[in-house]
Amino acid sequence: MVLKTTPAQAKRIHRLVQKSCCNCYHGDCLLLDDGESHQCAQLNSIYGITCNYFLKVVLPAEKELYSEIYKIKKGNHYEKLSKQPHHRH
Repeated sequence: MVLKTTPAQAKRIHRLVQKSCCNCYHGDCLLLDDGESHQCAQLNSIYGITCNYFLKVVLPAEKELYSEIYKIKKGNHYEKLSKQPHHRH
């Protein structure tokens, strides 16, 4: 699933990845490390959110950006308009 973002949101996301993502190390993604370095997919993206770790762990901590990307805010509760993938049990 890729959530679409605006160029302005992408800039904010890139700053957030570099500042807050524990898997981003000098622009490389530790989750993708297989003995060779791999660039962070989210830092390369300017059109949407491509990293599930970022989407589920890092982005929710930034409530304003999270709400803006999901496009709604109701009082103190955030709701998603787009469908999240369902986890299979």
